[in-house]
Amino acid sequence: MRRIVPLLATVALSLFRPPSAWADDTKISVRVVVVTTFELGRDTGDIPGEFQNWVGKLPLSQEIAAPGTDHGVMRYNPSLQVLGLVTGEGPEHMASAMTGLVLDPRFDLRKAYFVLAGIGGIDPNFGPVGAAVWAPRVINGGLAHMVDAREIPKNWPDGLLPVQGASPDLHPVPALHSQWGDMGYTLNPGLVSWAYQLTRDVLLPDTKGLQASRARYRGYPQAQLPPKVMLGDTVSGETFWVGERMNRWAERWVKYWTEGKGVFATSAEEDIGFMQALSAQARAGRVDINRVLILRTASNYDMPHPGQSAAGLLQEESQESGFSGFMPSLDAAYRVGSVVVRELATRWDRYETNVPVSP
Repeated sequence: MRRIVPLLATVALSLFRPPSAWADDTKISVRVVVVTTFELGRDTGDIPGEFQNWVGKLPLSQEIAAPGTDHGVMRYNPSLQVLGLVTGEGPEHMASAMTGLVLDPRFDLRKAYFVLAGIGGIDPNFGPVGAAVWAPRVINGGLAHMVDAREIPKNWPDGLLPVQGASPDLHPVPALHSQWGDMGYTLNPGLVSWAYQLTRDVLLPDTKGLQASRARYRGYPQAQLPPKVMLGDTVSGETFWVGERMNRWAERWVKYWTEGKGVFATSAEEDIGFMQALSAQARAGRVDINRVLILRTASNYDMPHPGQSAAGLLQEESQESGFSGFMPSLDAAYRVGSVVVRELATRWDRYETNVPVSP
């Protein structure tokens, strides 16, 4: 026992050492972390989720045990020094997975880039299903006061309002980062612009299914365009909302919290947890928040086409594979995201100390 106690004390103390105190030669080198949110089955050889293209095509052939995660394993490419993981769906799973990763003593992630590449819904007023959208901003769609739809005052646009007040148009706009919670994040504008410029001409799949889906959105010219790479803000929340009225709320919510600067483009669950976790770890010096990117590819429209009800859209897309752009969006996430990941990883001499910016 006398030999064990000092050993335990040494281990315990080591857990509280700052990142700089760890010997770099004991770490697995990571240049880029690819973050996905779900996989439907195995990592290879069956119906894919967000992770499978990265595993098979980048590739990420080496398994690393991750017993404290939703997926159980991470994947690694030792030549590119790219690490990939599946966090689980929802902001809580995302925040837990990212915090666990950053605190894992096997990795030093102080210079690593993080690329969240996942699917999401898209506003037909913004763009088409199958599009790939880099996010300049993440707005929290889950933290709000809410009034039941049957009790909304007639002069309110909807029943959602800032938790800091009692009206939808509370002014001045509360600080995004307040004691009430983080309502929004702006990603490094230079890095986001660089990623967009690097990938803007990537050819995205345009299947017959996508063409048929977007043709139904008569009166929405942006929704009827072929898939392309775009820039637009994402609303993140745990509730899978759907419908024209909720879409109008999301458009208003982004405009409100960005004071007119932002444009609602995509809806997703995990992005707010992603940014909250990484921002906290950045304050501790364990990651660089200026090296974070979010790419959402549109698997479906977030509201029904003319003549369809919100309930009808839900019934149509009641299964993941029922999303009109499910498979093309998975393909687009890898096609676009991998261009950035490979550029960062293969030109590490350029990007290790200097974060890229658009010329």
